[in-house]
Amino acid sequence: MEFPIKSIDLTKGRGARLLTAFLILIGLYVCSISCQKDLEEHPKNIVEENFYNTAEEVEAAVNAIFPPIRLGGQGIGTYNSTLECHTDYAYGRASWAQFNEFEGLNTVNANRVGDFWTTFYLCIRNANLVIANAPNGNAISEEDINKYMAEAMFMRAWCYFHLVRDWGGVPLRIESNMEERDVPRSTEEEVYGLIVSDLRFAEEYLPESSPQKGRPIKWAAKTLLSDVLLTLEDFATARDLAAEVINSSSFSLVEINDVDDFERIFGAEVVENPEEIFHFKYNRQGQGNYFPWIVSHPSTGLHGAGGAFAQYSETTNLFYQEWDDDDLRKSLWYTMDFGMGDNTLLNRKFTDPGAPNEYGAINDFPLYRYPEVLLIFAEAESRVNGVTSEAVDALNQVHRRAYGYNSSNLSPVDFDVAQFSPDTFIDAVLQEKAYEYQFEGKRWFDLKRTGKAADIILRNKDKNIAESHYLWPIPFSELNFNNAIDPTTDQNPGY
Repeated sequence: MEFPIKSIDLTKGRGARLLTAFLILIGLYVCSISCQKDLEEHPKNIVEENFYNTAEEVEAAVNAIFPPIRLGGQGIGTYNSTLECHTDYAYGRASWAQFNEFEGLNTVNANRVGDFWTTFYLCIRNANLVIANAPNGNAISEEDINKYMAEAMFMRAWCYFHLVRDWGGVPLRIESNMEERDVPRSTEEEVYGLIVSDLRFAEEYLPESSPQKGRPIKWAAKTLLSDVLLTLEDFATARDLAAEVINSSSFSLVEINDVDDFERIFGAEVVENPEEIFHFKYNRQGQGNYFPWIVSHPSTGLHGAGGAFAQYSETTNLFYQEWDDDDLRKSLWYTMDFGMGDNTLLNRKFTDPGAPNEYGAINDFPLYRYPEVLLIFAEAESRVNGVTSEAVDALNQVHRRAYGYNSSNLSPVDFDVAQFSPDTFIDAVLQEKAYEYQFEGKRWFDLKRTGKAADIILRNKDKNIAESHYLWPIPFSELNFNNAIDPTTDQNPGY
């Protein structure tokens, strides 16, 4: 498909409407072939004057929010790989190896994270278009307007939550200033203020369930908000939101008996599972999940198109050495000597032997699963009330499942309230989360928000973290474009 493009300012007037048309068409087309395993959308004929008038058209615009982050080499797969290089258990190989030094980013990786900045802001731009225009529709109900605006606000909040944790204060581009080029960096407090406001709207107007899997729902908004408030140390509200999700009885842990049962959670053939709160969904008809190709090795057949084996660990790493061998999650690692020694480990959490190319894996990418809600509740409850039986029970549910025991029943591996102090309980929750969420992009943020990154990285990787490594550099593309950010005074430390 070719689009004749003239010299048009795509930020104003007719140019903005043409951009909207293009984004809607892309959203319709991409989501028609790849958004959900059980959802089919078909491209519609759209003319400029009909934008956002019907529920169908607004939904198409909402669909356009997701492709930049879901797909391609600048999307969630590469972003997640970058976050995993910052952990105490995973290492980057080839161009990712520089992350292992924890000394800030070289030019290659500064450009890499700059691509993520662009990706997040593309999603935000597309969300802003929905938020700005949906209320003006002339053939759409107020209920549908609120629902689709809530989806857009959920995704805008999710994008800003990652931006503020990766870069600190960032420009707040919202529906009221999206045509402005020069937007200064807001403070972190201001960014979080927008995030919380968006998620409060989302939790009010998103439905409790959706027939179209892969769309955000009320419980996803509450989960994301509880994660945000945990970061902001509003522990009581974070706990209460997590408790709402738990008490909804809408989710449960997938029980496992051996390591192969993890395929029922992460495997390519999974359409949906009961612990899925919000996932990016993929199928064979469109571009798939890039991440499984990044971590696979061609000789294993775990990815149909081979693999880049760009992320690995080592048996000598203290994180791995101290991990109980009876924990089934540890068995997701396997040794593979591909020229870096026989202590090298690769991970098989996400595998798709049927993937036709490097972008072809159809494993869903989990953004929020039910175990995280249990662990958020456990941590937040303990920070409010100390080590309670409720907090320990939430931790035990995740822990039992990992050893092959029924998550709801007492087991030989259960923790007990009496064995913890408040500090050691937090450590146990964070360690459990590290085991549970290996290669899901959670660990680095937990280490930073709790102030434990320096000590744990030094202990497990024998590396000191430079100040410049905690925040990524504002991209050159933004500095060159946005005159409200001074490259000298507004750049993050060390760059």
